[in-house]
Amino acid sequence: MWTFNLHKRPKVSGAQLLAILPLAVVHILGNFFTNMSLGKVSVSFTHTIKAMEPFFSVILSAMFLGEMPTPWVVGSLVPIVGGVALASMTETSFNWAGFWSAMASNLTNQSRNVLSKKVMANKEDSMDNITLFSIITVMSFFLLFPVTYFTEGFKYAPSFLQSAVKSGINVKQLLTRSLLAALCFHAYQQVSYMILQRVSPVTHSVGNCVKRVVVIVSSVIFFKTAVLFINSLGTGIALAGVFLYSRVKRIKPKQKAA
Repeated sequence: MWTFNLHKRPKVSGAQLLAILPLAVVHILGNFFTNMSLGKVSVSFTHTIKAMEPFFSVILSAMFLGEMPTPWVVGSLVPIVGGVALASMTETSFNWAGFWSAMASNLTNQSRNVLSKKVMANKEDSMDNITLFSIITVMSFFLLFPVTYFTEGFKYAPSFLQSAVKSGINVKQLLTRSLLAALCFHAYQQVSYMILQRVSPVTHSVGNCVKRVVVIVSSVIFFKTAVLFINSLGTGIALAGVFLYSRVKRIKPKQKAA
């Protein structure tokens, strides 16, 4: 976008880059832990755990932004935590590695969102959402490239592709789906940052939970995941807590006016 002047090329100072560096680190860790969880447990269970994002967002917003939650907000988070706990108890694919990696992704992703909001709200070094996320992405690439090279190396050599084909891997399909996944993921993250600039991190995390419903239902249908009634009930309670929180946030201004 900067090369073709689709978006204004930013003038970024060294101090701004230093402030963004921690965001790039937690961005990498958030994606790492999410994918680790997806590899250990079912997609539906990972996203049920990630429905706890508002809980982490409330705590981190209080720590870094000074936004103290009201008792009503705290109370609305109880069903979310309880629902996730109930779903975990009856999840057929449950294991601790998948559970804790999903929890770690909640912590790191919400840390990134809260700290990003702090950078975007800084009047002296204000930065729009597209510029900030673009710099985070570029930084993440340079931080992760050495790790990828020393752990994986360059595997897409002709000899490797030939051996992959012989072992039954559809290389064309793999590359096509990887490209589509990358484009969709980047577009989702970019839109997410556009929303984050306009709302608080807590409201953003609650809105993000609506996505969980779509992901959970579609993954159960696509992967034919076995779901017990208690598991469905726990997921439903957690998502109901998200809805309750959104209602509490709506009525809070009316209470102040009164």
